[in-house]
Amino acid sequence: MFNKLFGALQKPKSDKRYRKVTFGLMLAGGIAALIAAFTLTVEKFHLYEDPNAVLSCSINIVLNCSTVMQSWQSHVFGFPNMLIGMVAFPVIIAIATLGLSGVKFPRWFLIAASIVLFIGTVFAYWLFFQSLYVIQVLCPWCLIVTTSTTIMLASFLHFNLKENTYRLKDELNKPIQRFLASGYHQMLVLSWIALMVVLVFVKFGAALFA
Repeated sequence: MFNKLFGALQKPKSDKRYRKVTFGLMLAGGIAALIAAFTLTVEKFHLYEDPNAVLSCSINIVLNCSTVMQSWQSHVFGFPNMLIGMVAFPVIIAIATLGLSGVKFPRWFLIAASIVLFIGTVFAYWLFFQSLYVIQVLCPWCLIVTTSTTIMLASFLHFNLKENTYRLKDELNKPIQRFLASGYHQMLVLSWIALMVVLVFVKFGAALFA
C-alpha cells in the first residue's frame, strides 16, 4: 500500500494523481483532526458540568484526557486549545477539497497557508512534549491531532516544493526535486512519526496498557 502511495506522490506535477494524493492526505488529516477537536470540545463541556466526570478518552493513568484538560497548557491563550482546532481544521479541509477539485491557488495564499500550518504544527508538538515530559499524561485525541498536523504539513510542504511555490533558485531547487522524487521525503515523515511513538514507549512503557 505504501509503495503505491509513494509512487503516486512521485508523479510529475502534471499528473492529476499527484495532486489528488497530496490534497487527499491533507483532507484525511484535516477530517481526523477536526473529529478529535470536536470530541475534545464535547468532553471539555462534560468537565465544566462535572469536574469529576470520567471521560471516554480517560483510559488509564497515562492515557487520560481529563488530567491534560485541567492543566494550564490546555488553555494557553485563555480559552480551551481545542477551539483553535474547531476553527482551523475546517479551513484546511476546505483548502484540501478545493485542491482536489483542481483549483489553482495564488502563490501568496500558498505561502501564507504554509506559514500558518507550520505554526500550528509547532504548537501541536509543544503541547505533545508538554504532555510527555511536564504533565506526564497523554491525551489520546491530542495524539491524533499531532499526527494529523504532521501529515498535513508534510503533504502541503511536499506540494509546494514540488511546484516550487517558494521560487527557489535552480542550485537549490534541483537537489530538492531529486530528493522528493527519491521517495525519501515520505520515509522521513514516517520515521519522524515512528520516533514520536518510540519516545512515548520509552517514557511510559507498560504503563500505557495498565
